[in-house]
Amino acid sequence: MAWIAGVDGCRAGWVAALVDTQADAPPQLRVVPRLADLFEGPAAVSLVAVDMPIGLPERVNGSGRGPEQLVRPLLGERQSSVFSIPARAAVEAEDYWEACRLALACSEPPRKVSKQGFHLFPKIREIDLLLRTSPALRERVFEVHPELAFRTMRGAPLVTPKKIKGVVNPAGMAERRALLIAAGMPEQVVHAPPPRGAAVDDALDALAALVVARCIAAGRGKPFPDPPGRDSHGLPIAIWTFQPERPPAQDAAMNAPVAIDRPVTRPMIEAAAARIAGHARVTPVMRLGTGVFGSAADVSFKLECLQHAGSFKTRGAFNNLLSLPVPAAGVAAASGGNHGAAVAYAAMKRGVKASIFVPEISPAAKIEAIRRFGADVVVGGAQYDDAQAACDRFVAETGALKIHPFAAAETITGQGTLGREWDSQEPDLDTVLVAVGGGGLISGIASWFAGSKVKVVGVEPEGSRALQAAFEAKGPVEVKVASVAADSLGARNVGQLVYDATKDAVERVVLVADAAITEAQAALWRDFRLAVEPGGAAALGALISGAYRPAPGERLGVLVCGANVDLAKLAAIVG
Repeated sequence: MAWIAGVDGCRAGWVAALVDTQADAPPQLRVVPRLADLFEGPAAVSLVAVDMPIGLPERVNGSGRGPEQLVRPLLGERQSSVFSIPARAAVEAEDYWEACRLALACSEPPRKVSKQGFHLFPKIREIDLLLRTSPALRERVFEVHPELAFRTMRGAPLVTPKKIKGVVNPAGMAERRALLIAAGMPEQVVHAPPPRGAAVDDALDALAALVVARCIAAGRGKPFPDPPGRDSHGLPIAIWTFQPERPPAQDAAMNAPVAIDRPVTRPMIEAAAARIAGHARVTPVMRLGTGVFGSAADVSFKLECLQHAGSFKTRGAFNNLLSLPVPAAGVAAASGGNHGAAVAYAAMKRGVKASIFVPEISPAAKIEAIRRFGADVVVGGAQYDDAQAACDRFVAETGALKIHPFAAAETITGQGTLGREWDSQEPDLDTVLVAVGGGGLISGIASWFAGSKVKVVGVEPEGSRALQAAFEAKGPVEVKVASVAADSLGARNVGQLVYDATKDAVERVVLVADAAITEAQAALWRDFRLAVEPGGAAALGALISGAYRPAPGERLGVLVCGANVDLAKLAAIVG
């Protein structure tokens, strides 16, 4: 065996991403209390890339060691992520104010110690002692910086921060996951929960360090400076990244119409399509031609209402179950009905326990579908958000895997496979009309079409307009919900991830009255014998009512996306 590791500090010690270079097995993530533990036992590592400073100067001239000064300009606006490493005397101080005093005395211009840097001093001292007392390890341990590694993978500075005001940023995590997958890290490892004692950003940083470690082991390491310097104890001073086998701009992930800085990218959707193939149906397109519904457009329907469990939600449900480890407690979801039915169906097919929480407004037909697929159903609360709160409590108590209907990259990526499929069936589309509830569907479709000629137009009920309100406010906001389609299009807030995925990729949102939605339901049954729920008919309602007016000859795709309708109510609508 020849083990190598990428390592980052974490609250429980060190989180290591380890791989045996002589075995065909995915990397392992584990936490060790001491860095020295990695060099002991039968799986002792031969090479480590670690996100922690190595080699300390006696004095500091300028803004830190030479490596920091060389690396900062490469990282764009977030240069502060590479902070100044003070002199050895300051690092060895265990009192913050003493460290500041020594740093001031040993730097030109004088610089104090940042609180962030001081919290890392114990780990810096641990590495320093290990390498000073074990000279043989000095050629096996390499300092890395994850932001530099990700920058090398992308070929340009990252766009989204991994944290905002100390809170993990989902868009930043999605960007880094996409880059790791493009760099060859297995998706199941990239999306796996971090081991106990480590945070999700720690685990992703360790995987980024492992990418660098692999390249160093293959002879493609690149140090700043080149060659590395040495401190007074002979320890190397350099931050390492790698030389790509080909320029990143030539990579398929970079050439795709969707830029890698989006929360969900085309490569992620391609991978999801391969993952759920055989689990979700390929649904048909119905071409209607020009002049239907009094429109000047060349209209077609995408009949996702024929999907398993009656809606597009099945795609996201399977992508979650096939991407993430499922605990013994099974999966849990809050839903107005369709998401719950899809999760229940996917869980049934995968032999997994499912607990679904639905609000009191959920139609009986949808609740019955959930039960028919074998899930436990808990009904309670007036609106969807009430069901979500109950679901969150259940997850906290049991450890079940929560499958969110829209605020999760795995869900959005799964729904994006619909856009990919639609594009392959109708490559000449100009515009697609997509109903919007929580926004997971339009986020996935817009992520696929972003950068292409296809315009994505969202359709919301007048009484449930969370995405349009977010666009107006330049961020997610709460809205009141009152619509005939509230059971499926009734989210009060689309959330940050959906907003980030749609803000530049959705051309606009149009609003439709409830009367237009029910008119569309009636037309779908009367003219095509399609039994469709209100939310599933909303996109057609925009065309029928004139809320969206296509140009003459425009190739317009209309998504018909939900079939879980109360037949008695449909009968009343069609007379």
